[in-house]
Amino acid sequence: MSKKYELVKDDTKSFLGRTLYRIKYLRDSKYFSKGDLGGYIEKEENLSQENNAWVYDNAWVYGDARVSGDARVYGDARVYDDARVYGDAWVYGNASVYGNARVYGNAWVYDDARVYDDAWVYDDARVYDDA
Repeated sequence: MSKKYELVKDDTKSFLGRTLYRIKYLRDSKYFSKGDLGGYIEKEENLSQENNAWVYDNAWVYGDARVSGDARVYGDARVYDDARVYGDAWVYGNASVYGNARVYGNAWVYDDARVYDDAWVYDDARVYDDA
């Protein structure tokens, strides 16, 4: 299967000694068009090349974090450390998911919410505001 995105080497953010690269969609699909720009990731391992997982807007995914399945990370959200966001989960707004946290199923984490350490948010759960 061909890659669904590439790292844009001349559109980066520097943060705590890391370089995060904007991503660009490489093909047309039901959800995206070829050339659509996404958010920022540190390395290809942060975002699956399979299914419809995507990082949008000014969202950042870095460290050993991974976004996969049909998950969405957008707005100014941050996913980092060893966190996982997968299934049909959404992380958006100013939300952060980090540590060994897992967000999956149809769960949403948004606004200024933080999910961290070994927390798991799943099924149809909603974590939001300043939670």
